[in-house]
Amino acid sequence: MTQTCETIQRTLVLLKPDTLERGLVGEIIQRFEKVGLKIVGLKMIWPTEDTALKHYTEDLAIRRGENVRKLMVDMLVSGPVVAVALEGIEIVEQVRKMVGGTEPKTAAPGTIRGDYAHVSYKHADAKNAGIYNLIHASGTPEEAEQEIAVWFDPGELHEFNPNYVQKTII
Repeated sequence: MTQTCETIQRTLVLLKPDTLERGLVGEIIQRFEKVGLKIVGLKMIWPTEDTALKHYTEDLAIRRGENVRKLMVDMLVSGPVVAVALEGIEIVEQVRKMVGGTEPKTAAPGTIRGDYAHVSYKHADAKNAGIYNLIHASGTPEEAEQEIAVWFDPGELHEFNPNYVQKTII
């Protein structure tokens, strides 16, 4: 990736199977576009277990337990996802703020999870299921780089500078 300054970052967003089932893909992508984030990669894929395990690394099992990792993998392979690579100024933090807290029940109104989901950890635990929270967003720039590599080949990511970016960002 050619960066013009160190504040320009890329991040990964996954629109999970529940987003597709509910027909919210366009609304969610539109939120990112409306704030001026640039889509540099976009594709729909039905994840394999291998891809899901690469995404939900062993680090997740260490932090949250192997059962949580298994449930998240099961949820991710349950249907197609839309993988989106976005680029923008300090984008990892921006996207995480837009997405909202991991538990939809407690996510702030105005965030994607706060506006479109309501599932709680307690409910997911009672159902022995991964939490259906619509969306994944990378947590750090380093994590974003690793995750983008799981979901996109380098040739699937695009470099371009729309006029508004050249005038306002670069």
